[in-house]
Amino acid sequence: MTERPGLSGVVIAFQEADRIADCLRSLQFCDEILVVDSGSTDGTQELARSFGARVIERPWPGHVAQKEWAIREARHDWVFCLDADERCTATLVAEIEALRANGFPQHAGFEMRRRTSYLGRWIRFGGWNPDRKLRLFDRRRGHWGGHDPHDHVQIEGSVGRLRGRLLHDAYRGLDDHLRTIERYTTIMAEGMHARGRRARPLDLLTRPAARFVRFYVLKFGFLDGWRGLLIACLAARYAQLKYAKLLAIGRQEPTACPPDVLPGTFGTAPATQPDRASAR
Repeated sequence: MTERPGLSGVVIAFQEADRIADCLRSLQFCDEILVVDSGSTDGTQELARSFGARVIERPWPGHVAQKEWAIREARHDWVFCLDADERCTATLVAEIEALRANGFPQHAGFEMRRRTSYLGRWIRFGGWNPDRKLRLFDRRRGHWGGHDPHDHVQIEGSVGRLRGRLLHDAYRGLDDHLRTIERYTTIMAEGMHARGRRARPLDLLTRPAARFVRFYVLKFGFLDGWRGLLIACLAARYAQLKYAKLLAIGRQEPTACPPDVLPGTFGTAPATQPDRASAR
C-alpha cells in the first residue's frame, strides 16, 4: 500500500490580517500550515496562530529568498505554497487529496490554473487568464527561482496539471494596484541593472505599446469590458515605468554647474566665511 505523504501549506505574509483568513481556511486539509511573516503589526501573526499555523518571523530578504527559506523550514517534503491573497477551491482540495492518497504519483510537482478577481469581477481574458501556477511540489526536486519580485518554482522532473483552480483576490483596490506597480517596477529596474541589462529611450515607447496590444487585443482583454481596458493600460504603465527607471539608473550623472553658480551649491565648495570678530 502506498504511504500517504505529509503535506505542508506554506504562506509568506506581511500586514495581511484583512485577507489571510480565507487563505488559511483553505489550507486546513494540510498536515501543517507554516506562515513566515516579515514583522506584521496588524495582527497577521495572531490571526495565523488562531488557525493552527506555525508562525516564524523573519526579516524580508526578497520574494524568492523568503519563499525558498520558507519551504526549507517546512516539516514535510511535499509543500503547497500560497500567497496570502490566494485560496483553494473545494475541487482543487479534493484533487490534491486524491493524489496524496496515491503518494503523488509520477510527477515532481503539479500546476493549477489561477482565476483572478479584480475590482469586483472575475477576469476571463487578457494577460491574467489563463494563468497557470506551479505551487504543489516535492522540495527535494524543486526550488523557488526567478527574479524579484516575479518568482516561480523550478522543478527537476515532470510536472502534472490539475483541473481545480486557485482563486486570487489580486488587489485591495485601484490604489493598491498603483502602489504595487510603483514598488515592483523599482525592484525590477534595480535587478535588471544589476544583471547588466540596459534600456534605450525607444523602449519607453515600444515596450508599453506592445504590452497593451498583447493584453487588450491578442489576449482578448476587451471582452472584460472597462476592467480589461484598465488592466491593459496599467500593464503598459508597468512596462513604461520599469524601462524608464532602468534608463535613469543607467544614465544618471551629476548636473553640470552653470558658470555663475553660487559657492556651496551644485556640489561646489562653500565660500570661506570672513572672521567677523577679528574684522571688528
